[in-house]
Amino acid sequence: MGPVPRYKAALAAVFLAAPGLALAEKAAGAILPEDAVKIGENRFRVPKSYDETVKFFRGVYGPRFTRKSIADTPSVKAIHIDNPDARPGQWEGLNVYELKNETRVFVLVKPK
Repeated sequence: MGPVPRYKAALAAVFLAAPGLALAEKAAGAILPEDAVKIGENRFRVPKSYDETVKFFRGVYGPRFTRKSIADTPSVKAIHIDNPDARPGQWEGLNVYELKNETRVFVLVKPK
């Protein structure tokens, strides 16, 4: 029997990753880390580090979701992730930031 075709390997990777995504928290359609804790309307605290949280979002939202740094000082780090497919009532952006050694995510919802 020959090597496994690429599409089968890719399909297997999707099925292996799917259970983790199924457990993830969602807000206005945005996928958040599974251990995110809601602390306010569209605001979440993530117990992981800022770098780990940014890495999570890079894995969930690929290169077509643009990112830009919105703060990079010794006391605050923050990026904005833009949703190019935002519809009314869904997330149009995510602000991921670290302040006082605590990582948080704010979900920006497109007005209806």
